[in-house]
Amino acid sequence: MCFSPQADLIGGGVIGVIGVDVLRHVNSRRDHLALAALPLILGFHQVVEAFVWLSKQGHLPSAVGTVAMWVYLLIAFVLLPVFVPVAVVLFEPTARRRWLMAPFVAIGAAVSVTLLVAMVRGPVGVTMRPYHLAYSVQLGGAGLLIVSLYVAAVCGALLLSGFRHVVIFGVVNLVAVIVIAKLTVDGFASVWCGWAAVTSGVIALHMRLTGPLATRSPPARGDHPGLAAGS
Repeated sequence: MCFSPQADLIGGGVIGVIGVDVLRHVNSRRDHLALAALPLILGFHQVVEAFVWLSKQGHLPSAVGTVAMWVYLLIAFVLLPVFVPVAVVLFEPTARRRWLMAPFVAIGAAVSVTLLVAMVRGPVGVTMRPYHLAYSVQLGGAGLLIVSLYVAAVCGALLLSGFRHVVIFGVVNLVAVIVIAKLTVDGFASVWCGWAAVTSGVIALHMRLTGPLATRSPPARGDHPGLAAGS
């Protein structure tokens, strides 16, 4: 994933198929709809990056690559920091957990606005590296802080979920953030988003194994019997 346009196209297609399967298992759980849409969004995200690759390799006009780059960054930097925590909050049935997750929604919104402003002000660019694409957005001295808040927003709500599979999704992506940040700084946006797309299979597992009644009948203390992270 993210190593070449072929990898992005194949990976995005596979994840897209997973996304369709996830949506098929929503059934009556409308509160899970946003979470169920995440794999499809991530699959589309990877396909979009393939067009960035192809443009940088000279196979497509630069204008196509520029549009693809903007679409890719708008999803990665503007949509996901807000969408992920909101999606988790929407299906958590207990008020206690929703209140604990609320700060991550606020953090995500702040990060999203900050990155959007930075993108509009520019310059925004992308450089082809041997095994990834390096996206650049001017954040000045606040770069490390913004990245840290981004990770907190995207992973924080997942880690607080009452559903074991959702927590696993959060843990795996948090570990991936640390590893990827050590391996490649300039390729962080490309490689981590690709990894998040791959791990979205955990969401498919969650939708298959979690019944509708489990999300509607939590015990008095706020955890789901047999499904809570600590059970």
